[in-house]
Amino acid sequence: MTKQALTLKQSGIRWLALALLVFIADIGIKYVVMNTMSYGWENRIEILPFFNLVYVHNFGAAFSFLSDQTGWQRWLFSAIAFAVVAFLVFSMRRASASDKWSNIAYALIIGGAVGNVFDRIVHGFVIDYLDVHWANHHWPAFNLADSAICIGAVMIVFEGFFAKKDQ
Repeated sequence: MTKQALTLKQSGIRWLALALLVFIADIGIKYVVMNTMSYGWENRIEILPFFNLVYVHNFGAAFSFLSDQTGWQRWLFSAIAFAVVAFLVFSMRRASASDKWSNIAYALIIGGAVGNVFDRIVHGFVIDYLDVHWANHHWPAFNLADSAICIGAVMIVFEGFFAKKDQ
């Protein structure tokens, strides 16, 4: 085995399999939602008193940020996602495969970011389908990709608080 291959095997790159899993699950769920649910809030499916399934489009970013713009935001958010993914893959390449916490966090963010970029490029919007609410106060609709990104980001923040002082 070459030194380069050994180095790749020992790096965090191997955790990209988790990113691929997140991406495939996200796209698969979105495909099912698009092909089985009717579009719009009025067609939501009530699952629990605080949780619905709904099929909606998000032309913006988190919390529909810039969704009312003419379409340029689609490319801006895609470019930002590609830059973040490139940085995280580079970071995983430099990390040890045994650094599970960081690599899992990076993989979750990468899988979610690529899932949402796929939507932006293919559809021109992100498909959201999860609706959490309390009475008439609704959290903005989101999807598995958004959840993976948020969980990964929280893991990175926790790591910052609880990292060993000698590092």
